[in-house]
Parts: sequence; C-alpha cells; structure tokens
Amino acid sequence: MTDNTDLLPEGLEDRLPASAARITTTMRACLDVLGSHGYDRVRPPLLEFEGSLARRMEGLKTRSMFRFVDPSSLRTLALRSDITPQIGRIASTSMADAPRPLRLAYCGDTALIRASQLDPARERLQLGAELIGADTAAAAGEIVALSVRALQVAGLTGISVDFTLPDLVDTLAEKALPLEPDQVEAVRRELDTKDAGGLKAAGGEAYLQLLYATGPFEEAMANMRDIDAGGALKSRLDALEVIAARIGDSARITLDPSERHGFEYQSWFGFTLYANDVRGAAGRGGTYRIGGSDEAATGFSLYVDAIAEAAQGAESPRTVYLPLGFSESKARRLRSEGWRTIEQLSPDEDPAALGCTHVLADGEARPL
Repeated sequence: MTDNTDLLPEGLEDRLPASAARITTTMRACLDVLGSHGYDRVRPPLLEFEGSLARRMEGLKTRSMFRFVDPSSLRTLALRSDITPQIGRIASTSMADAPRPLRLAYCGDTALIRASQLDPARERLQLGAELIGADTAAAAGEIVALSVRALQVAGLTGISVDFTLPDLVDTLAEKALPLEPDQVEAVRRELDTKDAGGLKAAGGEAYLQLLYATGPFEEAMANMRDIDAGGALKSRLDALEVIAARIGDSARITLDPSERHGFEYQSWFGFTLYANDVRGAAGRGGTYRIGGSDEAATGFSLYVDAIAEAAQGAESPRTVYLPLGFSESKARRLRSEGWRTIEQLSPDEDPAALGCTHVLADGEARPL
C-alpha cells in the first residue's frame, strides 16, 4: 500500500538545488537591473484583507485566491495571487507623499486556487516594477525597455514584445465605430477569439478589419492608421510609435490591437513578453489606474520560474573541500575570492561525491 502523506498538492512542487540555483540567479540578475535604473524594492506581506486587494485593482478576481477568516479581526484574508495591487496600496498610503514619478520594484511568491490547463502551476514567483504617477508614452517606453533589459540580463534570447490596446473597442464604440452598450462585451469576446463569423453575428462587422491589423509592428501599424481615418486612435498610435522607438532593435515587436486576455485591468496600453525556450509568456505589463486613488501607473511582471528554466544555466560553483585541521584564514580568503567551501567532518568522506571540485592543499585550492 502506497503512503501518500508526503505527496504535494496538485500544482505545487519542491525546487531542488539545481532548479533553486537557477531561480535565485535569475531573480538576482533581474532585481539588479531594476535597482540600477532607480527602482526601489518593497516587500508587501503575503496576506492581506480581501477587500483591500479587490479595491486596488479593477478586474482582480478574489475568488481565485485562497481566503480564510482572520481570527484576530474576524475579517476575510486573502493569499495574494498578484503583487501589483499591493504596490498600488503602498503607493496610495505609506508612500502617498513620496515624490512622483515613483519607481518601485518587487519580488515574491503568489498562489492560485486553480491554475490553467496550459500552466498547471499554482504557486509562482512574481517579479516586477511599477512606475507610478506618470501616464505618458515616455513612461510606458521606459517600462517596456526595462522589462526587455531584465530578460536580456537573465540570459534569454529571441525576445519579442507584443503590443495591444486594451480599451480599443470602448474607444472606437463611442464614435468612430458605434456600438450599442449591450454589444460592446460581445464584440470584445469575439475579437479575443478571432472569430470573424461570431463578430458579424454580434453586430461588429465594422470591427472585422481589426483581425487583419495584427503581426509585425510596422505592417500592423500601417493597417491601424488606415482604420483610424477619423482620428479616434491617433494619440494611441502615436504613443505606440514612441514606445517602439525606445525598444529599438533590442527585441522583435508585434501588434495585436484587440488582444485582451491577461489585460483585464490595463487601460490604453498593454504588452506581452516572449523569448526563446520560454513556454508561454515570459511576462506582461501595461498602463492602469490604481483603485481608490485613481492614480496612473505603468508596470510589468515577469514569471521568474518560467524564465529561469529557459535562461542560461547557473554556473556550477567552484567548491573547495577543507580537510580536517584546515587553516581558517585560508578558508576565509577563498570565500572572499568567490569560492564555496565544504568542511570535512569524518575520515571516510568522498569530496567529489559531495560536489567539490577542489581541495585545500598546501594553502591553495587544487583540482581534485
């Protein structure tokens, strides 16, 4: 009879040394990039009151979070599924008087009650940056360029950025391509699924042209300029040009103007990051409004677990075996030079089996 007491719940897993090392290396590399660009790290708690999380981010579904009653306050707590709303709370409360634009970075674990079939993980390490208090093409350009740089430093190649305009249907429906209020959501849904027949049936025949305004950035933008003959989207399209110029040739740029999956709370601009060997997206970002304060913000989140698996592997550390009676001063010198050390505890140990590459002999690290 099999003992199942040590099995982990579905969607959760242990990270063993090699995997944990890759994740740590990736996390440090990305955080160093954010810090070098002026983004100060904050560390919000793992749990918050459910109402606070829901209030700070439009479209955030607290029913997808683990929830339970706090025995101290008797209020409902939620285990965060996204750190972005917490950054909004910090910006609106503890750092409300801090100079704007405010640049904050973060990294921490998140959890979901249910995961998708494409990505069964229910625990994820989320890392990102938020630029708060600016709603301009320049701010969005800084954020996108920073996210690309972080992926490059983490060791990813073949990076591409897919732009979208989350409020596109709402903007066009007001005047340029009018829709009745009860048609808007249906048109959004059919555009998401890229269903031309469904789009016609929903009364969105005028929106069919958006299905063909996708692909490489320059070609898609030319098609979008043709669609926007009335000028309803001119400012947004001009902003996309500015953002693309900031990225330059550091990443491939594509445009899918009507994509909304994963952009439930973004306002006029959103983007998805992809890279070689990363299954699915490497990260997402865009512009949004912080709930409660209505302050403008732009940010991105990277999915560290997926990135670490695709990034160039962490180098095997140089490890020195320290025999019984070793010189502590020599060991300290080696560690200061970047070596890793393992001390001998018994006469029958095998240094190679313990992962050592060198042994301390005659005051020097010598290959095994």
